[in-house]
Amino acid sequence: MSPHTIDENHLHADPGIEHEPLHHAVPISAAGATPMQRAKVETIFEKGAAGRRAFQCPATDVPVRDDLLPEHLRRREQPRLPQVSEPELVRHYVNLSKRNFDLDSGFYPLGSCTMKHNPRLHERVTALPGHARLHPLQDPSRAQGALELMHNLERALGEVAGLPHVSLQPSAGSHGELAGLLLTRAYHEDRGEHRHKILTPDTAHGTNPATVTMAGYEVVKVGTNDDGGVDIEDLKTKITDDIACLMLTNPNTLGIFDPNIQEIAKLVHSVGATLYYDGANLNAVMGRTRPGDMGFDIVHYNLHKTFTQPHGGGGPGSGPIAVSDRISPYLPSPVITRRDTAEGPVFDLVEDREKSIGKLRGFQGNYGCFVRSYAYICSLGSEGLQDASETAVLNANYLLARLKREGIGEYLPLAFGERCMHEFVLDGSVMKKELGIRTLDLAKRLLDHGFHPPTVYFPLLVDEALLVEPTETETKETLDAFADAIAAILREAKDDPEIARNAPYTTPVRRLDEAGAAKRPVIRQAMA
Repeated sequence: MSPHTIDENHLHADPGIEHEPLHHAVPISAAGATPMQRAKVETIFEKGAAGRRAFQCPATDVPVRDDLLPEHLRRREQPRLPQVSEPELVRHYVNLSKRNFDLDSGFYPLGSCTMKHNPRLHERVTALPGHARLHPLQDPSRAQGALELMHNLERALGEVAGLPHVSLQPSAGSHGELAGLLLTRAYHEDRGEHRHKILTPDTAHGTNPATVTMAGYEVVKVGTNDDGGVDIEDLKTKITDDIACLMLTNPNTLGIFDPNIQEIAKLVHSVGATLYYDGANLNAVMGRTRPGDMGFDIVHYNLHKTFTQPHGGGGPGSGPIAVSDRISPYLPSPVITRRDTAEGPVFDLVEDREKSIGKLRGFQGNYGCFVRSYAYICSLGSEGLQDASETAVLNANYLLARLKREGIGEYLPLAFGERCMHEFVLDGSVMKKELGIRTLDLAKRLLDHGFHPPTVYFPLLVDEALLVEPTETETKETLDAFADAIAAILREAKDDPEIARNAPYTTPVRRLDEAGAAKRPVIRQAMA
């Protein structure tokens, strides 16, 4: 290697991220650490020995040809793959999974993430051979069952949203947002208009302004009124002919349903703009009200939230969109069609659509997500979906009532309103001032009590925010235990705030220098 060449492993070597020193009165020694804290964490590449195998490939039953790959594309040495036995392999990944907090292990009240239980029935249905072994390049004539399921799911989602046209293509909520803004642009350009601005409230999910920028628009923020809804007067000053769309969540991230939604829709439509519904909080209103009836033109769903597709850790997700009649010509291609014949319905994929914004991804979307979500809808039915939303709202209000009790509410008051929808935001500024602990400290200490923390420091307009969403699948006993844990942490902080400041103590990894890790991440594993 040339002395002037920087090899890849050296370029991405560990920059030496140090954690903050602990100052707790009773520091945890190596002997007192948990087994996971003491264990050396190794990658699969650092385990095993030459010659070990977890799987032996059967002998090939087709002729071997040596000329299929051009010479310049062939490896000159074997890939450096792990050589481990099956027990080593299984234990490695099982132990890795134990280092994460998961929904199957405990309460996960992450606000605006809808971490509800994922029924095992859905996994069994998705694993059926007709679903699990279906190839994405299968000809539509030989994938009629899958196309029928997707068509039926589109119809069901359209009914939930109150909008008749659905595309399943987007792979996540943020992808659905991008699709919605591309549809908005296509709609305006088809009318000979070139608009440049998108309105987003200051309570919006962070993906909203990010998507606006990615789509090439300018973000215009709209303020929040004293009740937690859109500031109508501020909105009126910003509604102009250059506004392409208003992106809105209802109920919003404060857990408040905006009673002025029809007036908002009228204002937006008065300048010819579209009204976009961020479906992240749809779990609060299924069967009770529909975005289309409120006046929204475009809706995205989070199948991985509202409709129980497992999520977290990067995927897989699914963010279908539903649109009104005036937006439908621009939907992504292909679209699923149904044609009734004497032999029964025939489903197909239609590509040739003149005004379509085109394809958003390879193939038709994350099909496993569709199967699980359709199973959920079929299992519950319309009345069950409504019951799910009503129970989610009931659980949130019950937990809020518990947290208002003496000893908690005085330090963590509700940021807006008196009641909530499916989630609520607590203001931790009083706790910080009176007890000397931050929202982050409370969140870290909750891990020692066996609970995943709620969302912290969001929405941004609430100081020391704590955003809590219990979902409908949690029991009263779990909600009581969570409230008791917060009360215990606050009592503890009165006597010794350093305990919470240095938490967590029982997790596989202690508190890290998160700012340092974000600025100097270790993203490559050095190979021997």
